[in-house]
Amino acid sequence: MYKQMLIGFILSLLATIAGSYLYLEFFSREGFEQAWKLMLENKLQGMVLSLGAIPNLLLFFVFLKRREEYKARGVLFGVVLVAFVVLYYRFI
Repeated sequence: MYKQMLIGFILSLLATIAGSYLYLEFFSREGFEQAWKLMLENKLQGMVLSLGAIPNLLLFFVFLKRREEYKARGVLFGVVLVAFVVLYYRFI
């Protein structure tokens, strides 16, 4: 049970990292390195993480469709962690 939740949690974090990378790489006018520098200068980490968490929605529903509820629960915990990180960047 806990192993399945940990797998879902780790996949959620990896999906968020991949989504953030894809957002910075393909939806910014600059390259990844320049977009990363601009994100840090303008303190937009929360926004990029929020957009990067969108692939978790797909991952969550795939696990539910395959009846892997514990992995889906791990994805949900990962999304909650990302939400707290976004709140941290938003208010601090």
